[in-house]
Amino acid sequence: MSQKKVLVWLSGGVDSAVSAYLLKEQGYEVSAGFMINYLTEDDSCPTRVDMAVAREVAAYLDIPFFTFDFIEEYEKRVLNYIFEWYKQWLTPNPDVFCNTWVKFDLFREEAISYGYDFVATGHYAQIRMNNEEWIMNNGGLQLLRGVDPEKDQSYFLSALSREQLSQAMFPIGHLPKSEVRDIARKAGLPNAERKDSQGLCFVGKVNFWDFLKAHIPAQKGEIRDTSGRVIGEHDGAFQYTIGQRKGIAVGGGPALFVLEKDVVNNIIIVWTEDDERLFRKSCTLAQMNWLTDVPLPLECEAQIRYRQAPQSCLITMNNDEWIMTNEGIDLHVAFDTPQRAITPGQVCALYDGDRVLGSGIITL
Repeated sequence: MSQKKVLVWLSGGVDSAVSAYLLKEQGYEVSAGFMINYLTEDDSCPTRVDMAVAREVAAYLDIPFFTFDFIEEYEKRVLNYIFEWYKQWLTPNPDVFCNTWVKFDLFREEAISYGYDFVATGHYAQIRMNNEEWIMNNGGLQLLRGVDPEKDQSYFLSALSREQLSQAMFPIGHLPKSEVRDIARKAGLPNAERKDSQGLCFVGKVNFWDFLKAHIPAQKGEIRDTSGRVIGEHDGAFQYTIGQRKGIAVGGGPALFVLEKDVVNNIIIVWTEDDERLFRKSCTLAQMNWLTDVPLPLECEAQIRYRQAPQSCLITMNNDEWIMTNEGIDLHVAFDTPQRAITPGQVCALYDGDRVLGSGIITL
């Protein structure tokens, strides 16, 4: 049997470096790939530094190093998409878009075209084969949470297709972060002590709202309380998301939170965090991505944001059909307990224990 070829996305961080190291130790033919997705002269952009570190890691591991220029595609597929969603008063998740349309789409397709069997990343998630017939019709492939609950990134991977997952590897998903650091130190990796990256995916530590303001025209509107009284002014509703406290320029009184956004009249409605309108027991999902064929109605768990504790819920659809396998059909999610700040545009990931069933975009 020929040696399997894996292209590892080296980000410059310790997680991807350890992933490459482990795969090489396991006998795979490993190469490193670095994606150039965003590049500015500003110090906030980490691309040049990350690339230099990734190149150093590849040299240390004695594996080939390649760069991929996706700047144009990243702008079109991710940045422009984000801007358009915010213009519609939605709150998208850039990390999910990056994974679905860049890392496991563009990067994966490039890798396969050059003869690689898999792409690997340093995500904290797991892929497992399982023979339980009802779980999946794609060879029993499952996406599972990473074992480290503080680092689990399965939420950000829940929109990947079955095909994308079939050609993906997550070599550190079965490890806690502390052990990944230990492996990096023992292996002598040059970035073993490097801090984890933060900020917008591939863009870096920018002020996100300033970043949006540079691309979305300001449109002043009123800030009102729940009685309809005008208590302030905003200069762009895209800067606010449901449940947000920061940025509400109203002086004095109790802390105020965004309860609703009146798109038609360009009004932000705010009040205190115990207002019942901040809590809802249901939402609607569109653009469903299923990683398994499931019977509906379905009792499972949902996560409406990263690092949220799993929430018990019931999934149904309007026409009461019992099987759900295709996209394009909206689903209704009824939670056992009211959820705070359900936000249109965000991803809702569905779980059966540690297993990811799929995900959809919150619309209502």
